[in-house]
Amino acid sequence: MNFLIGGLSGCFATCVVQPVDYLKVQIQVRSELGGKGLSPITILKETIATHGFKKLYVGLDSALLRQVLYTSTRLGVFYQLHDRYNKKHKKKPPIQINMLYSMICGAVGAAVGNPADLCLVRMQADSNLPEEQRRNYKNVVDAMMRTVKEEGVTSLWRGSGPTIIRAIVMNFALFVPFEEAKKALIPYVDSANTRRILGAVLAGFVGSFLSLPFDNIKTKLQKMKKGPDGKFPYKGVFDALVKTINNEGAARLWVGLNTYFWRISPHVIITFITADTLRSLLGIAPPH
Repeated sequence: MNFLIGGLSGCFATCVVQPVDYLKVQIQVRSELGGKGLSPITILKETIATHGFKKLYVGLDSALLRQVLYTSTRLGVFYQLHDRYNKKHKKKPPIQINMLYSMICGAVGAAVGNPADLCLVRMQADSNLPEEQRRNYKNVVDAMMRTVKEEGVTSLWRGSGPTIIRAIVMNFALFVPFEEAKKALIPYVDSANTRRILGAVLAGFVGSFLSLPFDNIKTKLQKMKKGPDGKFPYKGVFDALVKTINNEGAARLWVGLNTYFWRISPHVIITFITADTLRSLLGIAPPH
């Protein structure tokens, strides 16, 4: 049930924030290409004027598959461990245990969800390539099949290094503040729903700031294509990190932070509140 709740919560949140995720990827890609107009409002207007509103939802099938794989796994694993500890010790896990659980669920979830994440990034970034270089995937199934056929099965896990690191950082920065804030606010805030919202907002801010550099590198590695010399532009995580700093400046690791926050925070709020509420309604965990 924890895995089902996690997947449903993540898919619901993704349908709401998918346009913001599209803008986030566009900002990262344009920054890498040396572009200047990185305002999300400018990109939003350009996208709608050129391609229509529907373009903001390109790759939605990949995003939903990613939630089915990634969010189902990370929330399911976290709450399974959380509930097992609660049942065994008759109390909620302390902060250090929640830290460990959050990092475990992030790593496992990212490894499982990386193929869908790779397809999503490629579909969102495709329009920035010259027309003759575009992949033009029809949907997530076509993207996966062509990736395997053209690049090999292991290429589905390209960028999994920063994806896993990002997920560990993200989940550490999300689950721990969320769970601890809910407990800390009990003496001061009567409403369980209000405590959930405040905890989710805090988690969204912390998670956005700490994970964005890894998300930036992940995007670069997942969308890259071989150049005329037959080589990829980046050899790995460290090479991409160094080249980003050298070519764009260290501050560009956080390019689009405002957009990223508005992509992460609503997703976190919707996902956590939905999951927390369903768990309470189904009697899996008491409201807190």
